[in-house]
Amino acid sequence: MQLVSSSLTDQQAIDTRYAFAVIDPENHVALSENLNPHLAWTGAPEGTRSFAVVVHDPDVPSAGDDVNQEGREVPESLPRVDFYHWTLFDIPVDQSSVEEGAYCSGITPRGKPGPDAGNNLRHGKNDYTGWFAGDADMGGDYFGYDGPCPPWNDSIIHRYIFTVYALDVEKLPVGEDFSGAGLAELIKAHALDSASLTGTYTLNPRLA
Repeated sequence: MQLVSSSLTDQQAIDTRYAFAVIDPENHVALSENLNPHLAWTGAPEGTRSFAVVVHDPDVPSAGDDVNQEGREVPESLPRVDFYHWTLFDIPVDQSSVEEGAYCSGITPRGKPGPDAGNNLRHGKNDYTGWFAGDADMGGDYFGYDGPCPPWNDSIIHRYIFTVYALDVEKLPVGEDFSGAGLAELIKAHALDSASLTGTYTLNPRLA
């Protein structure tokens, strides 16, 4: 399979339009436009019955001790874990693209609803659900796409991997687990093929 985008260039910096936050000289970060990017794919194998999109950041700090702390920087040596930004599935086999801004445009405090994504598509929860847990203003279930917002004091530039999967089922057999990690494993279990693009993003002025 092949994956292309008019919004992203493989191995290049992601435009701030597609991010959750941007660098702010006074407050470290400010909210951004948070548009989901355009994606288009070709070359699905025989037997494909639906598609799914997964977006994840494999570079998230495994411990939060230094995250967004004044006078400190998250060390490069710290082990990293996955953070899921989007799972979109049950995309019909005759659909070969996702349009920019079709599934996310702007920040939705407490998260967008789900799992219904419209037109019989579904999306899962992204990991802002856990990140904002307990926050009076932002806490909630974050379904669908929400873009990059790495720690503003991280010593590494984060990678964001956009992957489309061709699946052997028309409807993904989801139980009660709509987490990004759970859905990603289920999607991989039904994948016939996949294709990816990787973008990069930082909120650390030293690295920008």
